[in-house]
Amino acid sequence: MRRCRYRLCCLLLGAVLVTSSCGEPEVPEEGLTGGWTTAGCEFSRRPATVTMGGRILPATPPALEAAMARIDAGGRADHAGSYAGLEVDQERVRAIVYRVPSAAFDDFIRLSAEDTCIVVRDAAHSLAELAGWNDRIVADLDAWQANGVRISSVAARHDGVGVEIGTRDVERARSAMPQRYGRSAPLIFVEQGPVIPLGEPGVPTAPQPGG
Repeated sequence: MRRCRYRLCCLLLGAVLVTSSCGEPEVPEEGLTGGWTTAGCEFSRRPATVTMGGRILPATPPALEAAMARIDAGGRADHAGSYAGLEVDQERVRAIVYRVPSAAFDDFIRLSAEDTCIVVRDAAHSLAELAGWNDRIVADLDAWQANGVRISSVAARHDGVGVEIGTRDVERARSAMPQRYGRSAPLIFVEQGPVIPLGEPGVPTAPQPGG
């Protein structure tokens, strides 16, 4: 009987992150081909906020949210071999797109960004590739349970690093699963107990500086 339906298949498609800002232009980071930024990153912007329940919370400006939606939709539809996912950095009023290097997708990002700030970073795997691995592992959940590997969650990471597998049996999973899927399978193992069922999955947020 299949009981694992909590956070499984929780593909973080179009992930959004939040970090703090000093209002300075982004410095490109080294990567497979080097990171780069759109022209909109040359300008500093005041972070947007929203008041909820008497608390002031960070928010994503409509223009940036629209640019992210265009990039996410186009990445999945027309650039699936490159697009890995994205985040939003609300404090610095920018989005971060992860992609397997592709000149065509980079041109699409520049066009879709308009005057917003988009930071582009390299990814090892596309979302489409990781989704395939995710589905394969989920299909094998009962078999792994029978073999003593208790898997709590399976999620394709939005940064394209791999498929993250939460399990109470990390060492056993790390030894057994590559034997089934191959040593080159992009699997990341993290220790995790039973997962409480979630509602609608949210969008990830970027870690705060120093966190």
